[in-house]
Amino acid sequence: MSIVSLIIKREFIAKVRNKSFIVMTFLSPLLFVGIAVFVAYLSSMKADTKRIAIHDESGMFVKEFTSQKNKDKAYKYLDLSVIDLKFLKDSITNESYEGLLYIPKASNSKDFESKIQFISNSSPSISFIENVQDVIASKLTKNNLEKAHLDTLAIKNAQSKVNISLTKASGEESVKGLNEIKIGIGGAFGYLIMMFIIIYGNMVMRSVIEEKTSRIVEIIISSVKPFQLMMGKIIGTSLAGLLQFFIWAIIGMSLMFAASVFFGVNVEPTASVSPELMHSAQQEMTGTAQMYIKELWNLPIASILVGFVIYFIGGYFLYSSFYAAIGAAVDNQTDSQQFLLPIIMPLMLSVYVGFFTVINDPHGTIAVVFSMIPLTSPIVMLMRIPFGVPLWQIAISVTLLFGTFFCVVWFAAKIYRIGILMYGKKPTWSEMYRWLKY
Repeated sequence: MSIVSLIIKREFIAKVRNKSFIVMTFLSPLLFVGIAVFVAYLSSMKADTKRIAIHDESGMFVKEFTSQKNKDKAYKYLDLSVIDLKFLKDSITNESYEGLLYIPKASNSKDFESKIQFISNSSPSISFIENVQDVIASKLTKNNLEKAHLDTLAIKNAQSKVNISLTKASGEESVKGLNEIKIGIGGAFGYLIMMFIIIYGNMVMRSVIEEKTSRIVEIIISSVKPFQLMMGKIIGTSLAGLLQFFIWAIIGMSLMFAASVFFGVNVEPTASVSPELMHSAQQEMTGTAQMYIKELWNLPIASILVGFVIYFIGGYFLYSSFYAAIGAAVDNQTDSQQFLLPIIMPLMLSVYVGFFTVINDPHGTIAVVFSMIPLTSPIVMLMRIPFGVPLWQIAISVTLLFGTFFCVVWFAAKIYRIGILMYGKKPTWSEMYRWLKY
């Protein structure tokens, strides 16, 4: 067995036998589900009802608010038009009410557009102000139509609401929000890659620092070349990460299959549902769940999983080379912070590019370019794959990613070779640049 294989085996066994690795492998899916359920529960909780005082000198709008039906009961409007305005303002200062809606008298409808005030101690939410503006605007519009002797009921009946149904070219009905589901899946895998790179990259860096500070590395490199030691650490840690991912994938696929069986969805590729049945199923919650699950099965699941493995390996190897070089250059983790920001910034950039460009235009210039750049492609390309990406683009992206890795690992090995035996001195960027010339 080669020396590199022995190092890989040692690093892999050390990681998978770690109690925290075993616990987090099986606990992390539960944590993700628990957090999602907890967030959903918090979003469903009703906030305390806020009391809004109304001082309507015109008498035109107060009933529009007091008779308003708030499903969430977030606001309660109180008609206090008979109370002195100054007293109400003092009540707002004393926090007796959340706010005061002051509507003065006006000679015509145009004056209302600029004279109405909302008085409060804190700035109200945008949605609340928009709702108040809509109520007042609707009332003014209705009055203007009546003054123009137009039939408001006829106008209301003439208004139409359009609900466009989505249908594929094959004749099957689709579901709305499919793009959001795709970006959600791609974003989840991209985010996993980013977290894997940061977590396992830091593991590589800490391992190098520990061996360096304990002087064990001086014994190791007497029989192992620095480049072999660095590659063994990177590959061994990556295999542990892939094992963890495969366990999560099996758990996720099992849960998805269980959900399919529960909702009675045929998961075979040739499965189809007639448009009539799909249309009637849309009227029921179970039918809607069936369609969404069926659309999930129609996604390029194999491409996503294979893409995740390839881009995880490429992205992890690329960034772990940086982490290993930094670990060899410093004596403790505190000194490494100044070098970590340039590494994390491309990862953060790729997440923002993915969520703000891929969802709107997955095949646009920005999305394509960033899915080709090696430092951002592991995340951006994974966000694009659920939308369908030509194989030639994936091939170019993977080639550039691994080509850049081989170049980076060559430079990182130079820094690693010099820094692994350097003690008691904080390196600078200029000094690390000089190491590349040795």
